[in-house]
Amino acid sequence: MSNQLLKFQTLDAYKVAKELARRVHQARIRDAELRDQATRAAKSAFLGLCEGLPSDSAGVRRRHFDIANNSLHEVAGAVDLAEAIGALDAQITGEILELATRLKRMLRALSR
Repeated sequence: MSNQLLKFQTLDAYKVAKELARRVHQARIRDAELRDQATRAAKSAFLGLCEGLPSDSAGVRRRHFDIANNSLHEVAGAVDLAEAIGALDAQITGEILELATRLKRMLRALSR
């Protein structure tokens, strides 16, 4: 399978963003609006990263990483609020926020 991957798909940031999107989807947030917001934002963070990683242009990379970063913050806010209103368990929230924090550090490093 690894022979069929594009180079950017082997990067840790890609793997963490993909896992974040998977975990948000699997969390099954019990508030429909927050579930929709969180899953769309997690997908946006992942896809923004995917658009930026293969680019050779620093400006294009930075723009897509900014989009990914903004979406990442939306994920964090949505799951935090979901926990606050009883629509998501604290353990799952913590796991998602831990991944979000890892991805945030990676996005910051990639943007330099």
